[in-house]
Amino acid sequence: MRILIDAMGGDHAPKEIVKGTVHAAQEWDHSFVLYGDEAAIKKELSDYHYPEERIDIVPTTEIVYNTDDPAKVIRRKKDSSMIRALKDLKEDSDAVLVSAGSTGALLAGGTLLIGRIPGIQRPALTVAFPKDKGMMLLLDVGANVDCKPLYLQQFAVMASVYASKTLGIDDPKVGLINIGTEENKGNSLVKETFPLLKEAPVNFIGNVESRDLMESDADILVCDGFTGNVILKLVEGLSGYLFSSLKESMTQNTKSKVGAMLLKPALKEFKAKFDYNQYGGAPLLGIKSGVIKAHGSSNHIAFYHALRQAALFHENKVIERITDLTRKEE
Repeated sequence: MRILIDAMGGDHAPKEIVKGTVHAAQEWDHSFVLYGDEAAIKKELSDYHYPEERIDIVPTTEIVYNTDDPAKVIRRKKDSSMIRALKDLKEDSDAVLVSAGSTGALLAGGTLLIGRIPGIQRPALTVAFPKDKGMMLLLDVGANVDCKPLYLQQFAVMASVYASKTLGIDDPKVGLINIGTEENKGNSLVKETFPLLKEAPVNFIGNVESRDLMESDADILVCDGFTGNVILKLVEGLSGYLFSSLKESMTQNTKSKVGAMLLKPALKEFKAKFDYNQYGGAPLLGIKSGVIKAHGSSNHIAFYHALRQAALFHENKVIERITDLTRKEE
């Protein structure tokens, strides 16, 4: 397996990207290919001892920025680290790609350069999300702001394959995010999606309200990309705010500091549960090759976990299994 890496994508590239890659290369018997500024990548690599035969560099001269128009990047930045990696991915059936770069450009590049799985209408970004007991998947979290009911049905099918084959969840439960649990609640999108999910080859358990996200029985929560992105960023921001507020309250006086010392293990566990660095990236489900979108502000730990996620995604043949399932549905 080859893991293709956009070394210039992300807020902390190439430093944290290279560091995370070295960590992975020291542990796994895979090939890693870093795309980007050769001099900058070699400078970062020089700080580490690693199996050199496992890491290759493909020199590129351009970088895709978040400010770039995603639709124009493919034509205007053909020698960028992201586009070069996507083109090589298309030609290599034993490869998977990881990038912390522009989400829009990665979506556009993945869809236009690699193409969608036959029968899939739209790709979806999928994130692992903490809940009361274990983890769940949330999708779409930004690939499709406007959706049709069929898109959401297909999101549920793809996520069910991913959850069962990669996360080891047997017969994952699917919930539809709505403003009420009743079938007749919600806007036209969710009302029309509900019967489609009942007919789909998934374990659909009905509507789930936002207040129940963390305690729901659902292993997969489906929604349009606008709603999913709002939920994702709200949880990220709120968890950070709650932890910092709690930390501030516990360091105001001697009594609170003593209490904080006693609660330190529990606080560390709470912080880790909502730390996106531990959860890797967001698979782009629905295209013909494996693409993992790492968090834009990934440090080396987050990127290492994104690489691990990419390896599991490829090893468990998620693309092939989704393709087989959609072929049966045609």
